[in-house]
Amino acid sequence: MGAWGAIIMSFFGAVFAAMTLAIGLGWSGVPLMLPFLVFAAIAAAAAIVIRRPGEGVTPSTQAGRVIMWSTIGEGVGLFVAANLVVNLGHHEWLLPAMALVVGLHFIPMAAAIPFRPFYGLAAALLGAAALGFALTQPINEEIAGLTAALALWTAALLAIRRDSRAKSMTSDRPAAG
Repeated sequence: MGAWGAIIMSFFGAVFAAMTLAIGLGWSGVPLMLPFLVFAAIAAAAAIVIRRPGEGVTPSTQAGRVIMWSTIGEGVGLFVAANLVVNLGHHEWLLPAMALVVGLHFIPMAAAIPFRPFYGLAAALLGAAALGFALTQPINEEIAGLTAALALWTAALLAIRRDSRAKSMTSDRPAAG
């Protein structure tokens, strides 16, 4: 996972943070933009790495398929989980359910890419989900949402660093010919 993946992870980190601020803490309006400033900063760092010369991180064909199917599963899983918790009357489980689905989606990706921090990311998200289901409102939403946001932002920064290092290694090589 490289800088492009970092942009996606940092965006969803901002979504988790904004939802936590809105749902768990009752914030509204302009302050909900604050997490998206973190996203913008991470995306800017990723854009710098993307524009640098060098090969960078490119997933194999097999890893690309795993990423595609994991992402499709995540989208379907988020839809099902959101509808399930709302229809069961447990709105307070929305963020933990989302953290559960997102955490599960990183397990096959961690093995296929391979990018070991994804195992840590999956563990952090699954732990946040477990705490979110076990604790009472509103602390359950705050723990699940903010932990998910911080874990996704951390993984995004690690992915940027990984891509930057890969580009440094390939751009330092002398040109063939």
